[in-house]
Amino acid sequence: MTSIFPVEMLLVVGIGAPAMLLIVLGGTSLANRPLPERWTGRLAAGSMTASFAALVVALVLLPTGPGAAHVSYGAWSTSHDGGIAIEFLLDATSLGFAVLATAIAGVVAAFSNRYLHREPGYNRYFVLFAMFVTGILFVALAGNVEVLFAGWEFVGLSSALLVAFFHGRAGPVGNALRVFAVYRISDAAMLAAAVWLHHVAGSGSLSMLFGESGTVPQTGLAGADATIIAVLLIVAVAGKSALLPFSGWLPRAMEGPTPSSAVYYGALSIHAGCILLLRATPLLEQVLAARLLAGGIGAATALFATVTTRVQSDVKSSLAYASLTQVGIIIVEIALGLRAIAFLHLVGHACFRLLQFLSAPNVLHDLHGLEDAIGVSPAHGGRPAPVAAPRVHRRLFLFALERGFLDAMLDRVFVTPFHRIASAFDRFDRLQCDVVASRTVTAEDTIHDD
Repeated sequence: MTSIFPVEMLLVVGIGAPAMLLIVLGGTSLANRPLPERWTGRLAAGSMTASFAALVVALVLLPTGPGAAHVSYGAWSTSHDGGIAIEFLLDATSLGFAVLATAIAGVVAAFSNRYLHREPGYNRYFVLFAMFVTGILFVALAGNVEVLFAGWEFVGLSSALLVAFFHGRAGPVGNALRVFAVYRISDAAMLAAAVWLHHVAGSGSLSMLFGESGTVPQTGLAGADATIIAVLLIVAVAGKSALLPFSGWLPRAMEGPTPSSAVYYGALSIHAGCILLLRATPLLEQVLAARLLAGGIGAATALFATVTTRVQSDVKSSLAYASLTQVGIIIVEIALGLRAIAFLHLVGHACFRLLQFLSAPNVLHDLHGLEDAIGVSPAHGGRPAPVAAPRVHRRLFLFALERGFLDAMLDRVFVTPFHRIASAFDRFDRLQCDVVASRTVTAEDTIHDD
């Protein structure tokens, strides 16, 4: 691996621009001095443009051939040997996705500036938006598990907070809590993989996992260790990209503003797991069981989503499940080792879904205008459904309408037992407090009597 000075400087601009936007907007918000809308919009547009231009030039200057460019900015924590370094691992895949992310972020920033004009949470939205862009760039370009985990957390936290953007209603807050709970499972799997990698290799460098396709990991990771890390990464990806059995949170996430739905669940966030597995293809090639697991989950998710999307009653949920169908197919392509096809599929799908999500309000507005003009709803094409559908059709329709009963299943398997255990501990704690309090009162009465 090589380290190239121009690329290092360009990377500072590429990642530093959205990070500085986060610091400026977040700092002024904490000081209760938010910037005016026109300044916020210009800063967001300028930072996204600078980041995009720097990453494009870095991609052009990146050396071709096997291997990847390793960029390190040194350790900022020296509490132990080696500290926690800020490292990035650059190749055509990671930088290509980073360029795509900044381009899409720039489009969404321009759209959001007008869509959220005079919205009370305008500044809060752009703070979370800057946090997301910084996080997705960390995920795409991370060179060690510390940077990867920081980006993973930034993406998850900003996503949950944007789902609860309209916190004046109970629905968005409750749905954001469910999304955040599922993300905790994903984050726990990611953290477990990082800890295991440190344990077996003594380092968190992702060059051990994200090497060149067809090569053996540099630290000799193989056997049980490679299998455990690969499976944990797949679990983390399943939670973040709404793969089965964690798909139930996806329609709940549609409570956020349309621009955030576009950038998260149409274009970038839902593909974060895909890009992580795409970078980890060399590790998956060493572990057949992990490839079979990823392929099975991807195929099952694609089948589930393509059935579910056909019965959704709102456009955003329908688009979300349509996106999930393609994400499942991309996971299958990665499991089959089709890296180039998977990456091209990801890029095309992200751009297409972005356009669909951003144009959805206009489509609905035009439809309502057409209904007002003609006085009735336009007739739908296609054959009418039979009055008495076969039993299997009714069951399939109910399965799709209830979104696979995933929420009920997760509640029964995880939420209810956890709630019962927590309630039991709460009763035990109250009992102990009552016993201590009664003994204290008895002792005080005895002292007073004496």
